[in-house]
Amino acid sequence: MTDALDNLFSVKDKVVFITGGGGVLCGAMAAALGQRGAKVAVADLMPQAAEKVVAAIAQQGGDAMAVQCDVLDKASVQKAVDSVIARFGRIDILVNGAGGNKKEATTGPDKEFFDLPAEAVRWVFDLNFIGTFLPSQVVGRHMAKRGDGVIINISSMNAFTPLTKIPAYSAAKAAVSNFTQWLAVHMSQNYSKDIRVNAIAPGFFCTTQNKFLLYDEKTGELSPRGKTIIDHTPMSRFGAPEDLVSALLWLVSPGGRFVHGTVVAVDGGFSAFSGV
Repeated sequence: MTDALDNLFSVKDKVVFITGGGGVLCGAMAAALGQRGAKVAVADLMPQAAEKVVAAIAQQGGDAMAVQCDVLDKASVQKAVDSVIARFGRIDILVNGAGGNKKEATTGPDKEFFDLPAEAVRWVFDLNFIGTFLPSQVVGRHMAKRGDGVIINISSMNAFTPLTKIPAYSAAKAAVSNFTQWLAVHMSQNYSKDIRVNAIAPGFFCTTQNKFLLYDEKTGELSPRGKTIIDHTPMSRFGAPEDLVSALLWLVSPGGRFVHGTVVAVDGGFSAFSGV
């Protein structure tokens, strides 16, 4: 029985291409996949960040490579994918993890919605949506030729209900969820029933991109926004990077073979709570 369960959730010898792999959340995902026997290509715009994750995987006896990749440049994505295929022979799993927000696209006491610069909004939208779209095109074509594969997009709680202050990020993540469903149907109907597409929607995890919203930079205490989030999360905490690992392993392994076109919330109950 144990062997059967191990096989059901096995990623051993699978080749994973993970964008944003040098970040906090995707770095934890990459490390977990490497520890489970997957061959991991850690793709990131910042090669030093990717190398750090690869070194940690190697210390655990895993097989990984770092690859520089600009997810907003299709030629860069193609070059990165080609290098991974040259090393590992194929790509079985794509995790579209690159994304984030920026202060300039965030409303606040000193920045009204009417004054948000289009350039900042476009940057956030492109990073999250186009940065998912282009790798899905490049790796998706490879999977279509092979007839199998798994694509995992990273959505957000904002895709369910938009949060205050971050209109660009909310809109982009809603687009990612919608695209996940569209791509799932498209790949099944046009290429292979063995290509699955799903998304994970993390709740509130403290990262370098959002820490300025969750904590007071001067005192280190929860900001009013951070306190509101905790008060509306039934489990009363922010997520830890490791909290995403089990959902990811389920979705990319044989255990998730009939899960297709869905967005899985990993949020401590935030999306289930009405506030009353």
